[in-house]
Amino acid sequence: MAASERYFIKRRTHKGEPARKRPHRWYVPPALRGRIAFLASAAALAALTGCGGGERQDENEPEGDFKVEVVEASFPTEQKLAKRSQLVIVVRNADTKKIPNIAVTMRGLDYRKDDPELADQRRPQFVVNGKFKNFGNIEDAQALTPGGVENPTYVDTWSLGPLEPGESKRFRWDVTAVVAGPYELRYSVAAGLDGKARAVDESGETPQGVFTGTVSDAAPQTKIAADGKTIVEVED
Repeated sequence: MAASERYFIKRRTHKGEPARKRPHRWYVPPALRGRIAFLASAAALAALTGCGGGERQDENEPEGDFKVEVVEASFPTEQKLAKRSQLVIVVRNADTKKIPNIAVTMRGLDYRKDDPELADQRRPQFVVNGKFKNFGNIEDAQALTPGGVENPTYVDTWSLGPLEPGESKRFRWDVTAVVAGPYELRYSVAAGLDGKARAVDESGETPQGVFTGTVSDAAPQTKIAADGKTIVEVED
């Protein structure tokens, strides 16, 4: 065995006392240690993924039509630049069976800027406002979703989970207009994310709707609060 592959540690001795060698210990080069760690991680990952057995994501989603009623759909027609507003959609399960995963797709929060030099031509017209969440002692701004989660696989789609017969759920977006001019937001409701469960209205069509209006770039009216320092916006 090469001397570079092992090491000896000698303890200090008093004068005249022979030094004793400690038992041999193996030396593992850093590159080999990294390879061993990688192989262990890969094995663990393979074990985890193997538990799934290659199961399809939509394998357990029931197939069929589910009756859904849009109880409320509201968004201010007249908006102001840099002013927050609430976009609300309330849906109800009008069927006798449970909806697997009620979801809403919202189009129009972004617009496309025709500029070939831009890597991403999508630009926000309405920004979904964030809120701070604490992770230990660290604050992290997270998107304020409408009570559920935005699905990373389906762009501009939010889901709120199962919906029992007769039950209603509220989707709420807290947004700020960042581009002046006319806007058009289109939404559609789904009973699942995998295409098997289909939401339908009374006519058998997909529940959907549109919000239209204008974002004004007029400067907001403000006044000084009672403390003589704070500037507050005057509501119309």
